Amino acid sequence: MNSIKLNTPIQKITFRDLDIFLKRDDLINEDFSGNKARKFYYYLANEFPHIKKLVSYGSNQSNAMYSMSVLSRLKGWEFEYYCDHISSYLLENPSGNYKASLANGAKIINLNGTSRPELKTTNEVLYIPEGGYAQESKYGIKILAEEINSWISTQKNKDFKIFLPSGTGTTALFLQEYLMYPVYTCACVGDSAYLKKEFFGLNQDETKHPIILETSKKYHFGNLYKNLYELWVELKAKTMIEFDLLYDPVGFDTLLLNLNEFENSQIIYIHQGGLIGNITMKQRYERKYTK
Repeated sequence: MNSIKLNTPIQKITFRDLDIFLKRDDLINEDFSGNKARKFYYYLANEFPHIKKLVSYGSNQSNAMYSMSVLSRLKGWEFEYYCDHISSYLLENPSGNYKASLANGAKIINLNGTSRPELKTTNEVLYIPEGGYAQESKYGIKILAEEINSWISTQKNKDFKIFLPSGTGTTALFLQEYLMYPVYTCACVGDSAYLKKEFFGLNQDETKHPIILETSKKYHFGNLYKNLYELWVELKAKTMIEFDLLYDPVGFDTLLLNLNEFENSQIIYIHQGGLIGNITMKQRYERKYTK
């Protein structure tokens, strides 16, 4: 696993008569895929001889949580992960990223309304902020940019624009720093103002920020939206590729809404990976909408 090969293919797909070049980051590795593999690659590729434990926090079905549980297993570290809330149903019926993280030895702590302890890096403890929102994420994202630049250099038409949906915006931000082509994104957590604030938290130079496109409506992260589920189903049926159910439907919905931004340019869309999280999302959608 430490010799994981990041370089993923770029595949041409057609959806609703739109040609898109898809960066297949879902194919990096079954355990380590998508933007989380890119963001955590620094910790996988380097040695931390004094570290015994990894700590972080976030949601109870986070792709990042699962990726960090894999990282900890490979490194021989303990892994403590704090969640603001874990439902009694999930505690009694583990599934998805939660179940897979437990299987990797994660200690998932349900704060249940109590204050989160101070998390920080010490001599023996490594702290990774929620979703990999850290400068260390540059390491793997720079490699992603190099792969994209290298692939574009082999194409006759080099008028490309890159699109990917964002949580903290870490991947989109650092990708723009290393790419010679414009990067577009949209907010899947909070709104555009929140995403812009996250950009400034990592880079004060606004000229190096990606372009934020507005979503069709305000989507609350993790909530269920019938139009997004139908779009996800259609994408899978038309392309024969499974996409993430949290980020990718918002991404494609926003991309289709803003095609005027990509007029006369070719689009590279970056697959978000993290398909283990689809298990619980799909179950929730089916419970709500199958009737």
